Amino acid sequence: MGELTDSGVLVRLAYQAMQDLGIDAAEVLERIGLQREQLNEKDLRTPHSAQKLFWSVLEEVSDDPDIGLHLGEKIPVFKGQVLEYLFLSSESFGEGLRRALNYQRLLSDAVNAELEEDEIGVFVGNLSFSGGIRHLTECLVVAVLKFFNYVTEGAFEPLEIHFEHPRGANADEYARVLPCPVKFDQTGNRIYFTRETLHIPSSHAEPELLKLHEQLANEHVAKLEKQDFIAKVDRLIGELLESGNANLETVAERLGIKPRSLRTRLAEVDTNFNQLLADYRCNLAKRLLARTDESIDEIVYLTGFSEPSTFYRAFKRWVGQTPVEYRKAKQR
Repeated sequence: MGELTDSGVLVRLAYQAMQDLGIDAAEVLERIGLQREQLNEKDLRTPHSAQKLFWSVLEEVSDDPDIGLHLGEKIPVFKGQVLEYLFLSSESFGEGLRRALNYQRLLSDAVNAELEEDEIGVFVGNLSFSGGIRHLTECLVVAVLKFFNYVTEGAFEPLEIHFEHPRGANADEYARVLPCPVKFDQTGNRIYFTRETLHIPSSHAEPELLKLHEQLANEHVAKLEKQDFIAKVDRLIGELLESGNANLETVAERLGIKPRSLRTRLAEVDTNFNQLLADYRCNLAKRLLARTDESIDEIVYLTGFSEPSTFYRAFKRWVGQTPVEYRKAKQR
């Protein structure tokens, strides 16, 4: 797997919660480099590495030392996604939970929750994203509790919640937001509940629909795996661009496959090598023109063109403006 990514639905839900809290959501998006229109992209995945920046900016803009807890409180229930359908069409909460855990990558590559049991009770453990961000973990736990309550029609009752991190700024807020005892500095982030909870029946259970939903989940995972492959090709193009070796044969060799296999795999996701190369060059050129003071000659070199005239023609074809016109427009 390449760079870890999170489902775009997470940032869409966070955006709604920010608005409900009266936070300047537009400023937060601007400072993390995300445009409002991007939130509407159906297959949006955001780099998980951006989570640290998002939460630090959000804490600063909101001036709230417990923003994760409060954002989780306002986040809408996670609906309209295949993970919800798996829960509802399963016979019981436990069956739905086990199925959803098999497909948690649809939510994020960076979380690997598990269903376990100890002397306290059954628990969903390892419930955290990589990086150990307190706000993110607390927001996730509150949102998961809300979702569990929704899919069980109010029957889910947690026994205890464990957090790996120390307690946040306000102890009273944990007692207000979370419906059970909370412990900090524990060995893992966990939501505990009774074994009987696993047998809570689903009033929407439907075996035929369940088959369709599992098929849909598998298709979504397969799509993510194809996107991973494109991301690998993109990274290799970036590494090889300056050397002038960003061609199909060299990339295939670096991937350990034959050029014909690379063509076939790219065709399966409705693209080809020349298109990926052009897209990479175009995006790199736009970024360098808009955000740096690099000379045009240097950008020609960095984008792998041998002649400035070739670069100018390609950029005009891609963007509809010359590089100089584009830079001036962005600087304005």
